[in-house]
Amino acid sequence: MSLTVHTEERGDVVVVSVAGELDMATAPQLQDQITDLLERGHCRLVFDLAQVSFCDSTGLSVFVRAKNSCDDANGVVRLAAPQRGVLRILEVSGLVEVLQTYPSVDEAVAAPEPAPAD
Repeated sequence: MSLTVHTEERGDVVVVSVAGELDMATAPQLQDQITDLLERGHCRLVFDLAQVSFCDSTGLSVFVRAKNSCDDANGVVRLAAPQRGVLRILEVSGLVEVLQTYPSVDEAVAAPEPAPAD
């Protein structure tokens, strides 16, 4: 199965729409896209997961690395609209506590910024 990745800028947020299976074979494609966005100064990312049918630990690690990179740049990573199976993987792995997850892209884009850490 292939993976498609499209980006759309919404103000200072970049919505990264991902479709297909996110696994060991396809995760590098998404990682390359994220690296490109970060190099261009984009550190507020919303991942639209509505069309992701499968995500393994390699895929999850891409989101964790993106979060760490964006945190370092005072940005934010949010996940939006994960399908039931992907949401279950996030819950079982404990990442639903680490990665902000929203029911829709619009909600993720509009969510308030977290309070800065002291």
